[in-house]
Amino acid sequence: MAGQKKQVFVGTFISSKNPKELNYNHDRLVCVDEEGKIVKVDAEGGSTDQIEERLAELLNWKLSEVDVHIAKPGEFFFPGFVDSHVHASQYPNVGIFGKTTLLDWLEKYTFPLESSLKDLAKARRVYGSCVRRTLSHGTTTAAYYATIDVAATNLLADLCLELGQRALVGRVCMDNPDFCPSYYRDESIEEGLEKTRQTIQHVQKIDPDFKLVSPVLTPRFAPTCSRESMKGLAEIQKELDLPVQTHVSENEGECELVSKLFPESESYTQLYDDCGLLTSRTILAHAIHLSEAEAKLIAQRGSKISHCPCSNSSLTSGSARVRWLWDKGITVGLGTDMSGGYSPSILEAARQAALVSRHVAMGQQEEKERSKLTVEEVLYLATRGGADVVGLSDRIGGFEEGMEWDAQLIRLGSVDEEGVAEGDSNVDVFGWETWEEKIAKWLFNGDDRNVKSVWVRGRMVHARK
Repeated sequence: MAGQKKQVFVGTFISSKNPKELNYNHDRLVCVDEEGKIVKVDAEGGSTDQIEERLAELLNWKLSEVDVHIAKPGEFFFPGFVDSHVHASQYPNVGIFGKTTLLDWLEKYTFPLESSLKDLAKARRVYGSCVRRTLSHGTTTAAYYATIDVAATNLLADLCLELGQRALVGRVCMDNPDFCPSYYRDESIEEGLEKTRQTIQHVQKIDPDFKLVSPVLTPRFAPTCSRESMKGLAEIQKELDLPVQTHVSENEGECELVSKLFPESESYTQLYDDCGLLTSRTILAHAIHLSEAEAKLIAQRGSKISHCPCSNSSLTSGSARVRWLWDKGITVGLGTDMSGGYSPSILEAARQAALVSRHVAMGQQEEKERSKLTVEEVLYLATRGGADVVGLSDRIGGFEEGMEWDAQLIRLGSVDEEGVAEGDSNVDVFGWETWEEKIAKWLFNGDDRNVKSVWVRGRMVHARK
């Protein structure tokens, strides 16, 4: 990457090995080249007095040519979070939902805000704030929904590239006059498809190899789209092999509406499959009320699910059954789903995923304990699971050689002998905790105050002052 030096990172590295287990690697040395790729992980060169010697021996690098980042006591490197479902256009409304449920929430809060972002000055303010805020919470990759406006969607892609966040950016497609408000919809099927192509072409122009930003086809959800527009998007998907993102089975009223609007299809999921949108590159948000047949179909097609526990609770949508989805062979990641979700933090989504799984368990007669998600499992969802959902598991989510350096440096707090907390961390570490206990405390008590630095493809994109 132009202007970027080689880098070496030294200290404790924690990452998901699999859903059941975290890797705890202490005194490691990780070397990152100018392109932001991990070229060497050294288990023997983690002490500071060995860095120069090990760099020369392993890679023939000179210390004077390398930026060195050393984690202090109480700090560790963790993979960047992946937000697999987020509406950047709704960011100003986080926390504003009252007692609404999905369909009236869209009408009361969401459509008016999104439609107002055709004002590009307002869009820049909203999108710039959203990208910066999510980066500050450790989100290095986001699957963004923008609006129906081409210029505003292109602006979001520009800002992600400028600010350094890895992103999938989609222009929202919605053409159904029976559901979409007259002031906020595509005028025709043809117009919607053409505008989608315009946003794709813009991303191809600014990031031709999709190294950081990629277009994503975005039929908002079935009630907002005609069958013909969904089929048209499926044709574009086949032509360009692009990812797809949409919603499925979020709310019971929504599911009933879909069955009324599309009686020819056996189910909500079957509708997407009938239109050609259920692919191995499809991200389905929510998936709360799936039937056995729908889950089987999703697994057969290799489509992925973004679990959005904060939003599901806020809008009284229900509790997604992550263990059940995993048992069906479905890949799952996490989404903040702002602004149905109230927080820009994937760490918050992870802890809510853990808590919601306990509510799922409380409603079951059998296998109560098995329904609960562990600390290790929800952190897997936040990193490797999300990377798999957005189609980037070969590039991000861990610290193996060949992967790209998307990472955050986490700083925990400490308590002195007088019981006074040092620093501004909300995670108080007394010194006798195991590393497993420290990570659990971070999951359930941590926030952006613990995120000291964030990198994407080796570029530092956030540093806490």
